[in-house]
Amino acid sequence: MAYDETPSDPAAYRANTLAAAEQRRRAAEMMDETTDDAAGGVAPVAPAEIEDEGRDRLGVHLGWEVVLLLTAAAFALLLYRLDPSTLKRPGLDTLLVTGAAIGLLTMGGGLTLRAAVPNLAIGPIALAASLQYAEQGDQGLLKAMLPAVLIAAAGGLVIGVVIIVLHVPGWAATLAAGLGVIVFDQLRVGPVAVQGDYDPSRQAFFLFGGFALLAVVGGALGTVPPVRRWLGRMRPAGDPARRRDGAAAVPAIGALVLSSVFAVGAGTLIAAQATRPIVPGTGLEWTGIGIGLALLAGTSAYGRRGGIFGTLFAVAGLTLFLDYATRKHFDIALFAVAAVVFGAGLIVTRLVETYGRPFGSGVGAGWNSPPTTNGTNWTPDLPETWTPTTTAARSEPWDDGPWGSSR
Repeated sequence: MAYDETPSDPAAYRANTLAAAEQRRRAAEMMDETTDDAAGGVAPVAPAEIEDEGRDRLGVHLGWEVVLLLTAAAFALLLYRLDPSTLKRPGLDTLLVTGAAIGLLTMGGGLTLRAAVPNLAIGPIALAASLQYAEQGDQGLLKAMLPAVLIAAAGGLVIGVVIIVLHVPGWAATLAAGLGVIVFDQLRVGPVAVQGDYDPSRQAFFLFGGFALLAVVGGALGTVPPVRRWLGRMRPAGDPARRRDGAAAVPAIGALVLSSVFAVGAGTLIAAQATRPIVPGTGLEWTGIGIGLALLAGTSAYGRRGGIFGTLFAVAGLTLFLDYATRKHFDIALFAVAAVVFGAGLIVTRLVETYGRPFGSGVGAGWNSPPTTNGTNWTPDLPETWTPTTTAARSEPWDDGPWGSSR
């Protein structure tokens, strides 16, 4: 039996063919492989990030931010019932300064997470800044901290260049830098008494208000698709070891520089309001708190995605909890707090990545979704329709030849 492979509707056949080819091309791009070009050859696909079409769904972020707000309100109520003066000045000023310091670390962690170059050195940098202010604070705030700011910014720039040139993971490069800063932190043989007389509680409202403004404005800008995609160009896609284009250098380096400067500011505030000497250590507990709170606030560990008010609410909640735990004489190590916050943040990342992406995104959706044209789904194995034809039986030469006639 022979088959006529000409479709009954050539226009629909061609439309479905083009739709299927487009689906295969887009799936290959998202898997960072190759795709057929217009001339029929094979052209390499640039290792750009996997782009989700359209806006992220912010519902999961807003819902989680309501939970964070309610949690912070609950800790505020517990603290008020324990000691009402805590939420009044001057006790409130101390809370606000502590919140500003934790907030700067969280903003630094969140910014580098969005840029897919998490800065694990923010904790050691903050501790180094605290020790620097404790030793040099008697020379004045500006003179004492300007060298720390310049060194931190230069260090962030160098690490950013290393990440871009060698194309190594941001967490690995910043961890190596953090270990180097820890060496500086542990050069002291004992606790260092604070020498400066700067009192940040005098500007408590301005400090916390500045952090809150930066956190909310930065979160809002991060919801704009072009800004979000530009900032997260280092987000892994396909083979993560393949180099990104040059446009990924600016946001990655900028995020590392800013996060390092934020860490210096956080360390200065911690030392300036400290009532006891600054103890040398690793500072990694502050890295855990900064990165962990950023994750808990709704920033994805994979980069790019994040909420609007999550950083503000998460920082407020942890600040209130730490003060409550101190007043209740809970003996909780900062490392334990960082571990819990970090673990909870990883769960939030899974929620954000699962429910925050646009509808119909992902490789699987590209293969199973219907074509965009007004035609039926088409399978390339066989033609859409065929018409069987019947041919007349033809005789073979040996049937009618001399051997056949002789039978």
